[in-house]
Amino acid sequence: MAEITAGMVKELRERTGLGMMDCKKALVEANGDMEKAIDDLRKASGLKAAKKAGRIAAEGVVLTKVSEDGNFGIIVEVNSETDFVARDENFLGFANKVLQEAFARREADVAALMAGELEKVREALVQKIGENINVRRIQIVEFKDPNAGIVDSYIHSNNRIAVVVALKGGDSSLAKDIAMHVAAVNPLVVRSEDVPKELLAKESEIYSAQARESGKPEEIIEKMIQGRLRKYVAEVSLLDQPFVKDGEITVAALLKKAGADVVSFIRYEVGEGIEKEEVDFASEVAAAAGL
Repeated sequence: MAEITAGMVKELRERTGLGMMDCKKALVEANGDMEKAIDDLRKASGLKAAKKAGRIAAEGVVLTKVSEDGNFGIIVEVNSETDFVARDENFLGFANKVLQEAFARREADVAALMAGELEKVREALVQKIGENINVRRIQIVEFKDPNAGIVDSYIHSNNRIAVVVALKGGDSSLAKDIAMHVAAVNPLVVRSEDVPKELLAKESEIYSAQARESGKPEEIIEKMIQGRLRKYVAEVSLLDQPFVKDGEITVAALLKKAGADVVSFIRYEVGEGIEKEEVDFASEVAAAAGL
């Protein structure tokens, strides 16, 4: 049996909003598997969804750069250990140097980019600041045909969320608006048909467990499941979402009016998917003092 720590219970409570005892029981029954515990809680309690990103603990910045002709864009994430360092001029200077070098070389391979001078600069910065600095990821969006489309980007919340969008048709202003929407609403996919089948199967299983608690006839339950799935797909698909700057129209309608379509988008949020150990300084001090 896996050990269930207070930190695990706390994380599950933060991600679900349910009580501590319910969270602890779910973790025990799931043998410490966080995602299984969340699924079980959703089936049992009607919980709609846990927070997607989980704990976002790593600090740093996400940056973008787009070519003047709008055919090429790049997005990078550079991490630090603390938010204090993420605002430091030396750290920001290094992050921008990484961005400019990746842009100039059109290089999305972090290892290849950092091999050489940039790695020496990073190591010197680590020595100077006293924190680990890491270039985590880089992605490129590019139209080989200069007439094929337009790329633009948007950065939100002090370089903590960045988006690059590629459109077929439309203009830079529209691409930037779509990027702003993606930053704010965080869709999973561009189109409803892009939602992974395994994700739909997982959601269907959860909705089925919830619907059967109602005691309604099987044919009604099936309609309930399908209705919830359609709603879920619309909520996570970019084109089906109400446009963030005008809730009266969908993103698809906005694009159709401009004679444009979304080819792709990339959304980075600082530290998403990275777990950083939480330190209880009060407990550490007490332990050191023998209290």
